[in-house]
Amino acid sequence: MENVPLSHLEQRLIAHLQLLYPDLDNVELAKKCLATFHLDPMTETPRPHRNIWDQSDIMLITYADTLRREGEAPLETLHKFVKNKLSDSISAVHLLPFFPYSSDDGFSVMDYTTVNPSCGKWDHVSALSKDFKVMGDLVINHCSSRSMWFENFKAGVDPGASFFYEADPNADLSAVVRPRTSPLLREVQTKNGEKHVWCTFSHDQIDLNFENPNVLLEFLRIIRLYLEKGIRWFRLDAVAFLWKIPGTTSINLPQTHEMIRLLRLMIEHYAPDAVIITETNIPNQENLTYFGNANEAHLIYNFSLPPLLINSLVTGNCSHLKQWLMSMPPAQQGTTYLNFLASHDGIGLRPTEGLLSEWELETLINTMKRFGGKLSARTTPQGESKPYEINISLWNALSGSAQQGPDQWQFARFLCATGVMMALEGVPALYIHSLFGTENDMERVSNTGHFRSINRHIWDMEDLDHALNTNTHHQKVFQSVTKLTQIRRAQPAFHPNATQYILHMGENLFAFWRQSLDRRQSLFAVYNMTDQPQSFNLSELNLIATDVWMDLVTEQIYEDHLGKVTLMPYQFVWLANKKGKIKIN
Repeated sequence: MENVPLSHLEQRLIAHLQLLYPDLDNVELAKKCLATFHLDPMTETPRPHRNIWDQSDIMLITYADTLRREGEAPLETLHKFVKNKLSDSISAVHLLPFFPYSSDDGFSVMDYTTVNPSCGKWDHVSALSKDFKVMGDLVINHCSSRSMWFENFKAGVDPGASFFYEADPNADLSAVVRPRTSPLLREVQTKNGEKHVWCTFSHDQIDLNFENPNVLLEFLRIIRLYLEKGIRWFRLDAVAFLWKIPGTTSINLPQTHEMIRLLRLMIEHYAPDAVIITETNIPNQENLTYFGNANEAHLIYNFSLPPLLINSLVTGNCSHLKQWLMSMPPAQQGTTYLNFLASHDGIGLRPTEGLLSEWELETLINTMKRFGGKLSARTTPQGESKPYEINISLWNALSGSAQQGPDQWQFARFLCATGVMMALEGVPALYIHSLFGTENDMERVSNTGHFRSINRHIWDMEDLDHALNTNTHHQKVFQSVTKLTQIRRAQPAFHPNATQYILHMGENLFAFWRQSLDRRQSLFAVYNMTDQPQSFNLSELNLIATDVWMDLVTEQIYEDHLGKVTLMPYQFVWLANKKGKIKIN
């Protein structure tokens, strides 16, 4: 029988597998991968460097059960809310883990294939995916110690017998980089004796062993299920820690990047409109490597943005923010940044390494503590405890300045921060509590004993409806933020890959220029980052003399192109030569 030549897809898949599993029969493994994924080897390769997004894309980040109504599945409550209240404002919903879990608010997954009954059913997820793009979490580094896999590991049966990464407790693991202070290894009694399993995060989160190709095959089944249920955007949680080699840092290893390339190859052949986002809360230069050569993540989280922008707004000095953005490479076509200011986690501090001095970082931490924030730590390879993240709601984080403390400019400061995020190169992502101006939930922290609970408030829909329909700061925040989203979605100059150029207007004014891909719309975004009025001359912006320039936020026309503009504390303008038309997906 004549040998059938390998398809282009098979050849590419085998190349990735050979780097990950050099001792295996990778032709056979490639066939298993394709069969598991229900993927025809002759599937056509998607065109590279495609932008699968535009300026209308804005993401909402939320837990499946953040909004609750008595007698209704939370996923159904969420779907109704976003459809009725946010159809003009967002295009995508990031559903944080909605699976059965044992700890960490969903990130200790017990079963990747079922929806937590307290949230709803797969039908609810699929229904949401018909109205919005849905991003799901692929918690790929670890799973729960109460999962069936780990029970099988202890019993020595499959699936699971060799699914978890084991290490010798006498090995030199001092170089390992991780974000926690707990011991790295957990001792476990199994049918085959005492074992020591690797726990990057907590002892309830056991790291998976991707050196075993059966773990890869299991995750391909899981990803295929998510695709079948309508999920198209995939967040690879904590993926930087995926591959371990004792004696190394066990973070950002070449095998990890290779695995991401393999997963992308499979996912985009199955669904050319699918998007991969890597969640790597690490120093900025390391984070950028996850773009690969436009063949790894489509999007990477802009982790340095939250701490640097918040620092600028509480100090009144945007020098570090400006310097960082000037050093950031424009994303290649087919890749872009995910910009966010708040999430279910805290404000990561590792991404400030090399960007803020120790004194500046200490000032930021002390300011956030003054506003009710908490500080979480990590352990360095040298055994030191170092600040890892600040736990605080965005509303509270922006309640005052480092110099004066809480003041009357909280709302203006909050809207200014949102306005910066909305206008920068990339896709903006709004944490649901940033839509409402939700305050620190100290009661939840007290109940759970976890600092991250401070920004994971659960809203009863009756309370939320009342807050959004009466004269509260929640109503004001919601109306103002959704107005900004609607303006943003109409502007071609806010396309995630449109040109961006940072302007030099001193340390108090933060400014940049965006230009649409077709060069027809130019937009100057200028922000007062201080609690004092600040002025600038329009001549500094080099406005095209033949165009009519309008602030999209206030709709004020600026006829005198050489005139002086005074911005009140935290006021900003989006000056454009054309007003775009809304494009709703």
